[in-house]
Amino acid sequence: MLRALRDEPGLVGLLGDWHEGGDIVAFRPDRVLAEGDDPFAALAEPGDAARPAAAPDGLTTPDEPPPAVRPLVGGGWFGYLGYQLAGTLERLPPAPPRPVPLPHHHLAHYDHVLRRDPRAGWVLEGLPGVDPARTALLRGVVVAALGAAAPPVAATPPPRPYRCGAFASDVDGAGHAATVRRALAHIRAGDVYQVNVCRRLEAAFDGDPLDLFLAGHGRLRPRFAAFLRLPGGAAVASLSPELFLRRTGRSVLTSPIKGTAPLGTDPAALAASAKDRAENVMIVDLMRNDLSRVCEPGSVAVEQLARAQTHTGVHHLVSDVRGRLRDGVTDADLLRATFPPGSCTGTPKVRAMELIHDLERTAREVYTGAVGLVSPLAGLTFNVAIRTFEFGDGRVWLGAGGGIVAESDPDGEARETLVKARPLLDAVGAAFGPALAAEWEGHRARPDPALGVFTTALVRGGVVVDLDAHLARLGASVRACYGLALPDRVRADAVRAAAAAVGPHRLRVTVRPRAGWLEVAVTTTALAGGPVEPWRLVPVEVPGGLGAHKWADRPEPGAGPWSAFRDPLLLDADGAVLEAWRANVFAVVAGVVRTPALDGRILPGTARARALAALAGEGLPVREGPLSVGELASADEVFVTNAVVGVRAVVEIEGVGRFRPGPVAAQLGRLLSG
Repeated sequence: MLRALRDEPGLVGLLGDWHEGGDIVAFRPDRVLAEGDDPFAALAEPGDAARPAAAPDGLTTPDEPPPAVRPLVGGGWFGYLGYQLAGTLERLPPAPPRPVPLPHHHLAHYDHVLRRDPRAGWVLEGLPGVDPARTALLRGVVVAALGAAAPPVAATPPPRPYRCGAFASDVDGAGHAATVRRALAHIRAGDVYQVNVCRRLEAAFDGDPLDLFLAGHGRLRPRFAAFLRLPGGAAVASLSPELFLRRTGRSVLTSPIKGTAPLGTDPAALAASAKDRAENVMIVDLMRNDLSRVCEPGSVAVEQLARAQTHTGVHHLVSDVRGRLRDGVTDADLLRATFPPGSCTGTPKVRAMELIHDLERTAREVYTGAVGLVSPLAGLTFNVAIRTFEFGDGRVWLGAGGGIVAESDPDGEARETLVKARPLLDAVGAAFGPALAAEWEGHRARPDPALGVFTTALVRGGVVVDLDAHLARLGASVRACYGLALPDRVRADAVRAAAAAVGPHRLRVTVRPRAGWLEVAVTTTALAGGPVEPWRLVPVEVPGGLGAHKWADRPEPGAGPWSAFRDPLLLDADGAVLEAWRANVFAVVAGVVRTPALDGRILPGTARARALAALAGEGLPVREGPLSVGELASADEVFVTNAVVGVRAVVEIEGVGRFRPGPVAAQLGRLLSG
């Protein structure tokens, strides 16, 4: 439908969870708000939903007449509220430069929409009191665009080619890390608890932005996708997973996202991350405060807190906060009380916005504002304009950032911006330029994905221990690396059958890509008997680490260049502790169990996830985040976790120190083996 109507003025497409799950398309608005007008005042205009709306007009031609459907949207205001509107709500310092300025808002009013009904297909709906002649005109435009085939959607034209240049950033990774350090100084000084810091990625663009939007939507299927055609050739293509506001009647819901991990990591570990949960909880409190300004006292409540979900190529923590609006509160009042979205500012909100203008190199446009609709029939729904491409003057750009809290790692935050941007660029056929590509490669391992990925598990009593977690991690790696799903037969047949036939064994499942399919191999190896040797580690620098996937060409200790090291301890170029060669690393420092965070540089070990859950269950303090060699030297005990050997105390790290087995490792070993 969007391709057929691509040349219509004011084209809008909302795809996903906008209103009862139906996609919405609109074109030829009957009014466009002037750039100098107040968008909030326009959204306060009362809509007449009491009169009957125009009956939906079915546009498809199925074998049987479509069932009767009621109009759900009809029309209303569609568009975006750009981030810089915050300056009209609060007194803020001047914004940084705007390389390609877009209007601070774009809102267009439509008296008709096309809605894809799950029962009746595409229907044309109108607002109450619309002119029947206009309905007939718009219907004629749609039918002519689609052609005379039955159903007419089959006659839509193919996509058109477009080209993105190589993406560059307004600040390199080191510069972004330096900005994060400045933000951390404000946090340590008590000036702010959290502040969202972003960088801008930009490239040349040639073609129709609509085709880029549809390509990205086809690959990522975001929950709140939106396309807006703006006057003068500009456009917005939002592939957002995040709900800013949904008002249905007097009930209002916000679902802030905060906390991110790469797709190949364990979402359970993200949910257990103290740093990521802190990010999320702070913003939940901020959104509760914002909603309380316009909701009935006592009605604002957190329905779900920091649950892990997968969106647009990464894992996120998502929460739900709901309230009931006071009588007389308009949509304008609601937006003025909550805009811009708290998940993209920080807390305290006003101070965080002041710092954003001071810290960032270029001003935000639509990014971190909101895109959506206000309808007298459907209510209000706006996304948070993240994962959003913006177009103007032959350029395309997007923002990428994250919430900075006291435990944030500056280099890790720079990595996170690329972790968020990379799936978007992959989805639309774009790529990092030389500088960003070098930065990306500097933060990840350099395996040969064609050789496959694998997982190794313990077989005990004919059963694979923690099988679901192993296959979930392997499946995530297969999806991330090859875009394919792990075959169901791996779980039902090959793995269980191999485990049932052996005693205590190490089981390995290897998946290799072939031409459009996956080759799966399952092997078992008997475990050696006898006493367990103590673990001794030798520090080895591996810039960027080995990454979040267990690559088949990951060399074994004692092979190739690692022959001198029994058990390497991997360190990043800055001395940050990553992981042991075959295990995740933990240290007890000043009574706190410390372990490196899952930031894309290390393997999300299944035993690591079980260990974190067990430690939390015992009430032991745990911190996921940066861990240096110097902190290891002062540790009370050091231990590693591995799916096959379980928990093992480390007795020596060459050049760092010797350690005695401690009570935490012993207690954890009993918990995991029980």
